[in-house]
Amino acid sequence: MVDDRVVLVQTEPMPQSGSERVMVRVHTPVGSVVAVWRGDAHDVAGLHHIEWTIGEDIHWGLNTWPALLAEPGVREEAGQVVLRGRLQLTADGAAVLEVGDSLVLFDVCSPPPPDDTRVEIRIDPEGVELYPYQL
Repeated sequence: MVDDRVVLVQTEPMPQSGSERVMVRVHTPVGSVVAVWRGDAHDVAGLHHIEWTIGEDIHWGLNTWPALLAEPGVREEAGQVVLRGRLQLTADGAAVLEVGDSLVLFDVCSPPPPDDTRVEIRIDPEGVELYPYQL
């Protein structure tokens, strides 16, 4: 799903592994991770306003669990991107994860997680995409 806020981050190119996807390291106020760059490949390095897009749904107990820490964060662990923040369910069955200044929308699979709870969501880095915007 798509983030509905535009966020300013620092990005740097990562060595390419032969994949057609351009991978970048994104540095946010709450941590850094590797993600797929969806902007112009020549504009990777620098400060960018970005929108996060996540290609995975929330599966409570499979890729989403209660967080042990209250503060928001993004990090890499065991080859996955870990997003930590406050999760709120929406009336239409989706969820919004608040990670620092960013809101990231997710679809939710059954059973839904508890509403208004701190969670960690683990995602394959190939499913985390950054879309830059000009303001």
